Amino acid sequence: MNLLEALRYLAALDQHRHFGRAAMACRITQPALSNAIRALETELGVPVVRRSRQYEGLTAEGEVVLAHAHRLLREAEAMRQELHSREEAPRGRLQIGAVPTAMTIATRFALRVRERHGGLAPVVRSLSSQEIEAGIENQSLDMGLGYTGRTEVGARSLQISPQYAEAYYVVRRMPGSSAALSVGAPIGWREAAAWPLTLLTPDMHNRAIVDQAFREAGSAVEATLETNSVLALVTALTAGDVAAVLPGALVRSVQHVTGLLARPLVEPTVSTPIGFMTSKAERATPALRAALAIAQDPVWLEEAASHSGSLHA
Repeated sequence: MNLLEALRYLAALDQHRHFGRAAMACRITQPALSNAIRALETELGVPVVRRSRQYEGLTAEGEVVLAHAHRLLREAEAMRQELHSREEAPRGRLQIGAVPTAMTIATRFALRVRERHGGLAPVVRSLSSQEIEAGIENQSLDMGLGYTGRTEVGARSLQISPQYAEAYYVVRRMPGSSAALSVGAPIGWREAAAWPLTLLTPDMHNRAIVDQAFREAGSAVEATLETNSVLALVTALTAGDVAAVLPGALVRSVQHVTGLLARPLVEPTVSTPIGFMTSKAERATPALRAALAIAQDPVWLEEAASHSGSLHA
């Protein structure tokens, strides 16, 4: 049995929560993945996966194995990078997690990393704030782009690289308009609360920010539609008579969609810091060192700000 491969399959199974999807991600057959996990259980002498007809999660012993798996896989990747990289030419994978509202910026960043260092292979995953913070801590992620002001971030040993401030807009379709997205006059959160709103689900940190702003404006809001998908949020704008509260980065991504009007939200004016997070405790791999250098580059920071900040009429 190849122990590292079996641990990689286990990590993929935990990520995808499904034997078939995990096997596809690992580019093997489902029976091969299942057999490797069973061989791992035999080798360790403990049950690792709770099974019925479908994947039901890991056993208590499996959670222990998974924690060690992340560390071992990280060390193996770090060793490969150290052996095959030069400081000016790093090689290897770079695992990036981003909150859904920052995915457009994270994708731009990954492209800049790849343009500057062709030997790097960035992987960008849309994750919740909790998943990003846990992923950095358990070493399944190299870096995460998200809300650096969260209390949970301050409680962890994370290094912060500030990127931009998130501003907020309410966006709505204007029936009959064929013009590209336009920016209108500011609107108060209290007035916007009366509109039929599509919002992210309460488990998303963005929703906590939005709800707090509505409370400060003296309004309670009930969403017409809730979703944990940014794509669904944007689709709702073009498919129905609803509005959505979006950060600047997402408004920028739909600026070529016809018939949309974005209005800056004020009273209160909310500005939320977004940044890259990495572990203080772990030694950075060559790939991560290269990525952090780009994250602090003024040229990149100017690009990030230009695609995420204020919009003007």
